[in-house]
Amino acid sequence: MHKQISSPHNAAIKRLLQLQDKSRNRRKEGVFVVEGIRETGLAIKGGFDLMEIYFCPELFPAEELSTLTEKCQIQPKIVEISSEVYNKIAYRGSTEGIIAVFKGKTTALESLKFSSENPLILVAEAPEKPGNIGALLRTADAARLDAVLIANPKTDLFNPNIIRSSVGGVFTNNVATGSTAEIISFLQRQNIKIYAAALQSSKIYAQVDFTQSAAIVVGTEATGLSREWLENSTQNIIIPMSGEIDSMNVSVAAGILVFEAKRQRGFRL
Repeated sequence: MHKQISSPHNAAIKRLLQLQDKSRNRRKEGVFVVEGIRETGLAIKGGFDLMEIYFCPELFPAEELSTLTEKCQIQPKIVEISSEVYNKIAYRGSTEGIIAVFKGKTTALESLKFSSENPLILVAEAPEKPGNIGALLRTADAARLDAVLIANPKTDLFNPNIIRSSVGGVFTNNVATGSTAEIISFLQRQNIKIYAAALQSSKIYAQVDFTQSAAIVVGTEATGLSREWLENSTQNIIIPMSGEIDSMNVSVAAGILVFEAKRQRGFRL
C-alpha cells in the first residue's frame, strides 16, 4: 500500500516545492527534483539514485511503476498524490503524472573519467540562461562528447529549468563544474588542447585540427570569454559571419564548432 497525499498543504508537498524553487534547499538535502517519465528514466540510467516517487494514478497507472523502478539499486519511497496535488507541484504543462526526487552526484572535476584516450570536451564559461545551458547539453549529447565542463556556474545543474530545457541531457552527459582557473589547470594536466571561441588572434574554425584531445570553449553572448582563457588558449577560433548583427546564440555556435570537430574525427554512431 502506497502512502497517499491528497492535500496540497501537506508538509511533504511544501518541501517538494521548496526543492524545486531554491538551490539552497537542494544543496542542503543533496537532492533534486525531476518531472516526467523520460527524464526520470534518463536519470536512473545515468546512475542517479531514485529516492522518492510521487505519482498521480489518474495520469500514471500504479502498475507501471515497477517498469520505471526495476533498474533502481535501492527501492524508492512511493507516494500516491491526488490530481489537485499534482497540479500544484507539476513544473510544466504536461500530464505525465510523475515527480521524482533523486540524490545528487558530485560534479567535481576530479571525479571525471574519460573512456576515450583522445577526448573531445565542451567548456562553457559562466552561462546564465537555463535554456542556453539545456541547449548546450543537448548538443553535447547529440555529438556524444566526452564531457561538458561549466566554468564559474551561475546556477546549479539540477535547476528544474535546466533539466527541462536539456530534455534530461544533464543526466546523459559527463558533466563537471569548477572555476575558470581550476578547469584550465585540469585541461593542462590532462594535455588537452584549448580552443577558445574569441575574436582576437583567431583562426577560422574549419582551418583548425581538432583530431587530438581538445576542449572547445565558449563564453557568454554578452561578454565573451574571460582573459584567462585567451591567455591559456592553444588557438583562438572564430566562426566567420556575414550578417549585420554579428552575433550568434552560444548554443548554436557551440554546435557548429563541436560538429566540425566530430566531422574531422569521423562520425561514429
